[in-house]
Amino acid sequence: QVQLVESGGGLVQAGGSLRLSCAASGSIFSINTMGWYRQAPGKQRELAATITTGGSTNYADSVKGRFTISRNSAKNTVYLLMNSLTPEDTAVYYCHTHATNYRLGASYNYWGQGTQVTVSS
Repeated sequence: QVQLVESGGGLVQAGGSLRLSCAASGSIFSINTMGWYRQAPGKQRELAATITTGGSTNYADSVKGRFTISRNSAKNTVYLLMNSLTPEDTAVYYCHTHATNYRLGASYNYWGQGTQVTVSS
């Protein structure tokens, strides 16, 4: 199995910053992409940012210029630096990876348990 463990969520005032971390472990042969998705109350889960093995990044329009995704491939870890936070960024943030499981011999999508980010006005 592959596990994703997130950390770094919390409560912050509008205009503040938070840094999320997510470490992948388990039966990992290789990781293709890692990223962050978020789900606000009453809304569908949406992409926040992703990063490929080669370092190519993709951001939702709503976070461009404010969020920065990065990864440490040697540690199978992905980070999300969130600046200039607004109450609209309040959501549960989920770490995601598309990884090849060496025990199963195939690639799957894996999700973390989620970490709450709350931005107060």
